[in-house]
Amino acid sequence: MIASPLKRPFGRRAALVVAVAVALAGCAIPAKVQHPTLRDEVPLAGLEAPARAGWPAADWWRQYQDPQLDDLIERAMKGSPDLAQAQSRLESAQQSIRIAAAQAGLSINGSAQVQRQRMSENGLIPSKFLGFTWYNQGDLGVQAQYDFDWWGKRRAQIDSAVDQARAAEAQRSAAALAIQNAVADTYFGWLADEARIDVARKQVDTQNQYVRVEDLRVRQGVDLPDDAQKARIQQASARELLVALESSAKIRQSALASLLGVAPAELPALTPRALPSIDGGLPANIGTDLIARRPDIAASRWQVEAALKQTDAARAEFFPDISLSAMAGLSSIDLDKMFNASSRVFALTPALHLPIFNSGLLQANFRASKAQLDAAVAQYNGTVLSAARDVSLQSLTAQQLAARRQEQAAQIAANQSLLASAQARARQGVRDIRESLGAQGQLLQANDDALSLQAQALSTDLSLIKALGGGYRVAGDVQPASSSSSNSTSTAISGDAAHERH
Repeated sequence: MIASPLKRPFGRRAALVVAVAVALAGCAIPAKVQHPTLRDEVPLAGLEAPARAGWPAADWWRQYQDPQLDDLIERAMKGSPDLAQAQSRLESAQQSIRIAAAQAGLSINGSAQVQRQRMSENGLIPSKFLGFTWYNQGDLGVQAQYDFDWWGKRRAQIDSAVDQARAAEAQRSAAALAIQNAVADTYFGWLADEARIDVARKQVDTQNQYVRVEDLRVRQGVDLPDDAQKARIQQASARELLVALESSAKIRQSALASLLGVAPAELPALTPRALPSIDGGLPANIGTDLIARRPDIAASRWQVEAALKQTDAARAEFFPDISLSAMAGLSSIDLDKMFNASSRVFALTPALHLPIFNSGLLQANFRASKAQLDAAVAQYNGTVLSAARDVSLQSLTAQQLAARRQEQAAQIAANQSLLASAQARARQGVRDIRESLGAQGQLLQANDDALSLQAQALSTDLSLIKALGGGYRVAGDVQPASSSSSNSTSTAISGDAAHERH
């Protein structure tokens, strides 16, 4: 028993070496990164706006009660390449969760092989002493390995993949909202063009009639030819506006077809109708709730959470990896005895892998993960400020347009009274028809201005709905890392119901 006293000091020396290595490695382990401070509300102080009845609903576009719009948005959600790309990114992120989860824990692999080999006659053991030159080697076994995630590296990687999937889900909702908003804005722009085309045609008829009257008066020597030329200038201006509006309507139809992912000829038939009424304003508690209602803010926040988990995973790389491997199988150079009990082989291998010197690679990876976290935080703060600016701009624009529309309504009422008076004097023969034609032209111009303002107000209302998140909902607020429940392998963010249907 001479070996036992030799093994004992060697075992103690090995343990001492491992302990010293762990101590040396521990000196370089960086401190755990704490959860960064993020904004809990958007800076909207001092913004005054009429109150909205509630936040935009999931299918917010249905409030306009337009079946044509409903159909267009449904078609766009099915055929949009942008939404398909966002959906593919979401599916890729979800698969990343499965990959990260599969790489953690127990792995079991089987192997089987048969080898036919010739031995060298000039080797360490010449074949003439063994009595054979060729032999068969058969191996059949099962290998199992388990990595002990004592430092949370695998867990952090899984959590980061989950948060990335949540961010991808929010980004998909943002893409869907952008498509819905673009379709609605283009469609209402087309309706406004069609309504203004009707007014422009009446204006052209009025100017044509005015030109005929002036030509007659010039021929009779009552007016100068310059008066007829002035009438023709106004006639050409009315025709130019009509051509511009007709071209705009065609361009908007082409834009709608592009949003739907179809050729212009495949665009469904659209019937002009009156522009819908507008219910603008801001919901209550907008400064706080906007954080959870904007998909781009939610996506940025989940990116912060994912980057924070990556710093945890990078820090865990400094600690030793401990794994346990086991193997059981059959091995024999005589295939006939392959399945005999004497051919059994077993192995149990505990392993410790400790980083000691790697030229600063671990430090560089950790610093890179911290830099990515700082970038994610900066992007989040920038997104919040951009959202605040967007909401404020659209709300103030809506207020301005509402005030202008009130003044425009008063102007239309005054023009209607002026036209009625001019027509009454024309019927009594006090004044000629030019006065009533001029008053009618002014009224038509006021009506065109009112339609233009209504279209701008409607477009602003759509922009405000988009700025408010357009019906997006977060299933749960993002919690700090210490209390986060993001170690689940399923996403906790869901878009609105319409997003899920498509």
